[in-house]
Amino acid sequence: MKWLWLSMLTVALDQLTKKIAEAVLQLHQPVAILPSFNFTLMYNKGAAFSFLSDAGGWQRIFFVGLSTAVSIFLFFWLKQISRDDEKKHNQLLQIAIAFILGGAIGNLIDRALTGEVVDFIQLYYSTYYFPAFNIADSAITLGAGLLILDMLLETRQTKSEQ
Repeated sequence: MKWLWLSMLTVALDQLTKKIAEAVLQLHQPVAILPSFNFTLMYNKGAAFSFLSDAGGWQRIFFVGLSTAVSIFLFFWLKQISRDDEKKHNQLLQIAIAFILGGAIGNLIDRALTGEVVDFIQLYYSTYYFPAFNIADSAITLGAGLLILDMLLETRQTKSEQ
């Protein structure tokens, strides 16, 4: 599996940056890096945008189970694409899946160990703040974007072959 290293690198960077954030940042105390960009330590017991964060605890088991199932699915999808020489799946699809897999595992580790995900990257404009996120979230977003790009390119290629 040619691109599995990218998933492992994503997990390693995600976990390392979260440990550094916890070691050097104070909870909810922004550290300005650039205009509209802070490092701010936060914890999220829910999913994206704190969805279900105040659900009472059952969400930990739910999100760990869901993340595990998604990670297993992504792993086997990447494995299938990697060895499927007949269809010649492109590199972009494999890279997209590898990023999503790495991000899913990075956040899964947090949820399984502590029940919450460490977030520390904060973007804002004026008084409008985007929810804090981390390297795993960034990898998932990048992977999803690459997956969409791959689908668009695949559709364009299919239309030009007809």
